[in-house]
Amino acid sequence: MRNTCIAIGAALLGLYVTGQSCQSGEAIRTAQYITNGQKIYSMHCQNCHGARGEGLGNLYPPLTDTAFLLSHRQQLACMVKNGISGPMEVDGRVFNTEMPPNPQLAPVEIAYVLTYIGNSFGNKMGIFPQEEVQAVLDNCN
Repeated sequence: MRNTCIAIGAALLGLYVTGQSCQSGEAIRTAQYITNGQKIYSMHCQNCHGARGEGLGNLYPPLTDTAFLLSHRQQLACMVKNGISGPMEVDGRVFNTEMPPNPQLAPVEIAYVLTYIGNSFGNKMGIFPQEEVQAVLDNCN
């Protein structure tokens, strides 16, 4: 009886482990991008945009406005790399504080941080593949 219980327990454990390892490659890649992006966000973005993407009063815009992010997806990589100046409307408010450029960030790091922002703070934008980010950066104005 004891051997039967051990065998059943081992079989159930094996099924559990197999099920956990069946995550799609895309889900694993997205999780890796988000994890790496969170580290970059905390070093380069959090001081102005906040730990929860809430922004800072009327100085720095929140990153919780999915509509803004979605409508500017093709410009976000350039914004991160080159910074932003001039007025910008986000979530019905106008912000006119300059965002400094981040020329030290490699395209893959920009992909990581955009994937983190795009899937945090209530946003659900999926992955920003490095190839997409590189293509956008190649066409920055």
